[in-house]
Amino acid sequence: MSFAEPEGYDAQARPRPLGVRIRPRIAGAAACVVLGLGLIGGALTGSWLIGDPGEAGAQDTFAAAGSLWHSIPVDKLFPPTVIGQGAGPGGADRTWTRIAVAPDTGCANAFDPLLRKALAPAGCQRLLRATYIDATQSYVTTVGLLFTKADAAAMRALDTEFTKEGLDRRSDLMPRPYAAKGTLAAGFGAEQRASWTVSVLTDAPVVVYAVSGWADDRTVDEPEPAQEAMQSGATTDVAQAGLGHEAQGLADRVERSLRKNVSPSTEQSS
Repeated sequence: MSFAEPEGYDAQARPRPLGVRIRPRIAGAAACVVLGLGLIGGALTGSWLIGDPGEAGAQDTFAAAGSLWHSIPVDKLFPPTVIGQGAGPGGADRTWTRIAVAPDTGCANAFDPLLRKALAPAGCQRLLRATYIDATQSYVTTVGLLFTKADAAAMRALDTEFTKEGLDRRSDLMPRPYAAKGTLAAGFGAEQRASWTVSVLTDAPVVVYAVSGWADDRTVDEPEPAQEAMQSGATTDVAQAGLGHEAQGLADRVERSLRKNVSPSTEQSS
C-alpha cells in the first residue's frame, strides 16, 4: 500500500503539496551547520565589540600608571631606603638613603631648555623628584618621574626618538638635580652633574631619569652617560667612581617601585 505526498494549505486555504521530503539525518546536519555558523559569527562580533582582553588589560595598566602621582604615598614611589643588590661596580651591593623630596610640580623650570623641548611632545602632567645619598655619603643622586599627558602611541614614538637619535646620551640633554637646602645635596647643581640616565617607558605614560654627582660639590668638566660609564674597562673619573652605576641603579629600582604599584605582574618586565 502506498501513501500520497502530504498536503498543506495556501493563503486561500487550498490544498498544496508540501514539497520534497527531507531525510532526518540531512536536516539535522544542515541545522548543525547553520548553528555553527551562527556561533562563529556571534563570537567574532562579540570580539570586535569588546576588543582583545589582553589589549584592554594593557590599556588599563597604562592608565593606572598615569594616575599614581596623586593616588599613592610618596614612600611607595621613592622609598626612604633603597637596596641595590649587585647594582654597584663589579656587582657590589649598594644602599641609598633618601635625603629630600621635592614638592610635586609642573615642568616649567625643571629641565634645561633642550631637554624640555625634547620631552615636549609627550606633555607634562606632573613631575616628582627625590634626592638620595649612598651609604658612604660620597655620592648624591636625584631621581625623577615625569608623568606625561601622552597616550601609548606617543610614548612609543618618544622612546624611538630618544633611542635612535641617542638623545639619552647627549650631555646637553642631562636632567637637572634637585638640590635641597640643609642637606648633603645642597650644592648639587648643574656644574656638579657627573652621570645620568633617561628612560622613556612605553607601557606607562612616564619618563624615569636619574642624575648623579659627588657629595663634596666638586664640578665635573666631562659628564658621562651611565651606559658608557658602566662599561667594562672605562677609565674616566666618573666611571671609576661608579657614578654611572649610582644613576642607573637607583633609576632602575625606582622604576620597579612604580611598576609594583601598578600591578604585581608588571614588575617582572623591568
